[in-house]
This record gives sequence, structure tokens and C-alpha cells, in this order.
Amino acid sequence: MPNYYVIDGYNVIHAWPEFENIRETALDHARDKLISIMANFAAATESHVTVVFDAHLVKSGIEHMEKRFNIKVYYTSQGETADALIERLVGELSLKGRVYVATSDWDEQRIIFGRGAYRLTPKELATLIKRIKKETRRHAATDLPAEDYLENRLQDEVRKKFEQWRRS
Repeated sequence: MPNYYVIDGYNVIHAWPEFENIRETALDHARDKLISIMANFAAATESHVTVVFDAHLVKSGIEHMEKRFNIKVYYTSQGETADALIERLVGELSLKGRVYVATSDWDEQRIIFGRGAYRLTPKELATLIKRIKKETRRHAATDLPAEDYLENRLQDEVRKKFEQWRRS
């Protein structure tokens, strides 16, 4: 059963300390950084990730979706909150697999529980991402299969003797 992660983008940006310095002056950079983090997470976990950003206060905001890297990024329309779009997405995705929603909004958490989704607080999401990064690094740092070959573990004298026998 596939895992789907729906991220309340601005909620996470305002909750994570690493965005503290950039969210006030360069919100577009903070969005791009979150998208990049979530794309790496999606690739490492083979999960489906959707990040939702509010545009309900933006005049003439039109709801649209972009495919960025390997994830979907939604921007809500004027007058629609990220919460409303997340609720709609959870309803659709819960038919396809297990859905996790990252938000610290208590009202939103109650609604998504009612729709069969699991909630992650932004802190829990950050912890999960750190754990996945650590596992990915550990997996990438393992020896190559050739390094486990018997010939690579033999003493030099024994290896030379075997090589002499092989050539004769």
C-alpha cells in the first residue's frame, strides 16, 4: 500500500527553526527549500508527496498544481485555504493508500483523522526526515559488493600464490 504525504507548506515553514531567518525576507526561497527537502524525502522513501501553499490572501490567486522534481506542489485559489485543499486531497488519496498530513493546526488534525489520515506535527516530520537522511547516508556508505569478494580479503602472499596457479 503506497504512502502519501500531504504537507501544509506554510505551517511547516513557520514551525521549523531552519526557516526562521529566511521566511520573513525571502518566502519564495523558503518555499523552494521546503520543496527540495520534500523531494529528497520522496525519493528516499518512494512515497508520494504533495506540498500545499495558501494563496487565499493573494488577489486573483488561481489554484494550480506544479510538478516539481518528483512531487506535486499546489497553490490554493483566492479565498481557499490550504486546509480546505488538504481536506479534499485527503479524501481522494485515502482511497489509494495510507495518508499522512503534516500540520500543527489542531482543527485540521481532527478533520483529517475523521477522513482516515494520520497526522504528523512539523516536528515529527523533521525527525522523520532526519532519520531517513541518516539511513540513506548509511546505506550509501556501505561497501561495494566487490569489496566482499574472498580474493579481496586474502593476504597478499596467498593471493599471489593463487594467481600463479591460475596462470599456469
